[in-house]
Amino acid sequence: MSPRASARQRPATGAPAPLVTPDGRYLVVRGRLWRRADPSLPEDTRRRLVSELMAARREVGRALRAGDEAALRAARRRVNDAKIALGERGPPWWSDGAPDENRRLVASTGYARWYDALCREGACVD
Repeated sequence: MSPRASARQRPATGAPAPLVTPDGRYLVVRGRLWRRADPSLPEDTRRRLVSELMAARREVGRALRAGDEAALRAARRRVNDAKIALGERGPPWWSDGAPDENRRLVASTGYARWYDALCREGACVD
């Protein structure tokens, strides 16, 4: 697969879409890997979990603004639970034995050469 094969097209807004690693496991945001949701999740389940995640994130914001530590802990727990259910945290959703490199800088992972090649071509805009 060529280095450009995993670079995504810009969405209708004109903002650059995050890069996706060639194996589809991670997004690259500001040079850091973020695990993607498990692609084997049924679409309706994924939609429900994303909705739960967004609601929990809104709760985090409300709790922060209110200075409510108990509500903040509960909201952050909901965020974490939704991310685990989506496959973005917890055990990796792939089974080939590849390490989980979630939240690591691309430069210190097995994706470094791929990312460097994209950057040399001017495709790593983050």
